[in-house]
Amino acid sequence: MAFLMKSMLSNQVKNLGLGGGGEESKEESTPSDPAAAAGMTREEYEEYQKQMVEEKMERDAAFAQKKAERACLRVHLREKYRLPKSELDENQIQMAGDDVGLPEELQKMVEEDQEEEEDKDSILAQLQNIQNMDMDAIKEKAQATFTEIKQAAEQKCSVM
Repeated sequence: MAFLMKSMLSNQVKNLGLGGGGEESKEESTPSDPAAAAGMTREEYEEYQKQMVEEKMERDAAFAQKKAERACLRVHLREKYRLPKSELDENQIQMAGDDVGLPEELQKMVEEDQEEEEDKDSILAQLQNIQNMDMDAIKEKAQATFTEIKQAAEQKCSVM
C-alpha cells in the first residue's frame, strides 16, 4: 500500500515539473575501490579486513565453547536424573573438542547439590529428621489407629 502511494505521488510531482523533468542523472560519487570508500590505503584496508576475520573467528570459537559447556551441563543433568541422551548435545561437545567441562561456578553448585543429597541419604540425616518430628502428633495418630483396630476387632469377634 505504501509503495502504491509513493509511486502515485512521485509521478504526480514529476508531472508538475518540480521533479526536475523526465531526465534523471546519477553521478557515481562512490569509488569502486572499497579501501578508498573507507578512507584508507589499500594496505590499511587489508590489515583491517584481517583483523575483522580474526576477531570473528575468536568470537565464533568462544561461542562454540559456551555452547559446548551448556551441552555438557545438560548431559550431566540428564545423567543425574536418568533422562534420555541427546545426540545434539554430544555433537556440540565433540565439535568443541575434548577440553570441554563445566565452568567452575557450575562445578561448585553441582558439588554442593551432591553433598546435600548424600547428607539426606545418610543414616545421620534420617536420625536428625526423627528428632525434628512432632512426637505428640505421632503418638496421637498411633493411639487413634490402635483404637480403630480394636473397635473393628470387637465388632467382628464375639470373644472380645
